Amino acid sequence: LFTAASAKFSGDLAGKYYALTGMDEAVRQQLVDDHFLFVSGDPNLKAAGMERDWPEGRGIFHNTDKTFLVWVNEEDQLRIISMEKGGDVKGVFARLARGIQTVGDSVHAECGKGFMLDEKYGYVHSCPTNLGTGMRASVHIDLPGWTKEGVDKLKARCEVLALQPRGTRGESGGQTGHTYDISKKHRLGYS
Repeated sequence: LFTAASAKFSGDLAGKYYALTGMDEAVRQQLVDDHFLFVSGDPNLKAAGMERDWPEGRGIFHNTDKTFLVWVNEEDQLRIISMEKGGDVKGVFARLARGIQTVGDSVHAECGKGFMLDEKYGYVHSCPTNLGTGMRASVHIDLPGWTKEGVDKLKARCEVLALQPRGTRGESGGQTGHTYDISKKHRLGYS
């Protein structure tokens, strides 16, 4: 369904869908190294029964500029991502809004169905902390001083600011170097 829908994306959203089934190992590894493709083996997803060794129906789409991505059947059915280097937050958000609308319209054109929306709870997700808006905005930022001070001190400082530090490979994917993913801590019930 998404493969057919994404083939119709145009302009700066146009790109390519990579199915996990039959994906060349070198392509898969490059997508993982670029922090584009989700990494298998997350212990939290395994414990929740949300990660199986199934490649069918899973994959990633990214546009030509690699600034608009859609993960298919990683944790949620679709995870729509807009990103770019630099400080153009407004541009990133505008692309995200356009991308969400384009994905929704394209999927609806293919099957006649929209995103799962509950009148009381908002958009439905596999991850309960994303219930409602389903949005987690974050910034990848280099913090060499905090790396030197230690992750526990960074977590304590973020707690005071109602922020959540993560490694650049996700909440349980580990830390690499001195770049952190910093996001708003509270999402459930906030929209």
